Amino acid sequence: MDFYTMKIAGLERHLPICEVNEHLDIAGFVIFGDAELTVACAKELIEKCPEFDFIVAPEAKSIPLAHEMSRQSGKKYFVLRKGAKLYMKDPMSVHVRSLTTDKVQTLYIDSLEGEQLRGKRVLILDDVISTGESLKASEELVKMFDGRIVGEAAILAEGDAADRKDIIFLERLPLFFK
Repeated sequence: MDFYTMKIAGLERHLPICEVNEHLDIAGFVIFGDAELTVACAKELIEKCPEFDFIVAPEAKSIPLAHEMSRQSGKKYFVLRKGAKLYMKDPMSVHVRSLTTDKVQTLYIDSLEGEQLRGKRVLILDDVISTGESLKASEELVKMFDGRIVGEAAILAEGDAADRKDIIFLERLPLFFK
């Protein structure tokens, strides 16, 4: 297997090269199980982000980062779930298609959680920003509850996303065209 080596938050990591299709490969970035990297990235992102009251993050790979940023900042986080759960009261939803998922997904937020965002400063967080589709879906859910989005952040910005001026990220991640 081929790897792409990069430094993230001062730590070197070797990301496996994964085929998306016959024309495109990506470097697979998975923060699950890498506590050292999670803690370091959370610290650096908090320093780069504006003041916020809540963190909102789509399920699933951004959860460890949201948890650690919550722990370090003392601010609560909410996970935008990929499925409605029995415990959710009147869940709100939006559809999303991301680069790493081959079908349309739906993100949900419990209305009781959403109400806590009303009028508050919200930081939208993800592990990697690529096409921006997960961000758009997250924005829609926050706006349904009149939350004030103060920033959108990720550990990595992939491909053209790294040229965006409206997102906060730690490192650029290239796409590999064949």
